[in-house]
Amino acid sequence: MLFVADSAKERLQSIREAKGLTEDYFLRATITSGGCSGLSYVLDFDNEVKDKDQVFEDNGETVVCDLKSFLYLHNSTLEFSSGLDGTGFSFNNPNASRECGCGESFAV
Repeated sequence: MLFVADSAKERLQSIREAKGLTEDYFLRATITSGGCSGLSYVLDFDNEVKDKDQVFEDNGETVVCDLKSFLYLHNSTLEFSSGLDGTGFSFNNPNASRECGCGESFAV
């Protein structure tokens, strides 16, 4: 399962409205190689579910990821912060053994 915090839900809704995206657009979460810790999070809107995609609904938001990415994201919570120490989306990922200082990459 993937979870969506209230802060992330509010920000996703405002981005969707600003871009003029309809409700059939969901968030796609992908893990790629790279970043200072080895693996990086990639978030984007999509409206096409592919074979073997994992589809999750939480807090009124749909999050989709491929099977490989799900292995790294299982039980993670997407959050959004606009505080003094940084603005943006981040994952509270219990599978990560370490994360970089900016929170954009991790290792398992």
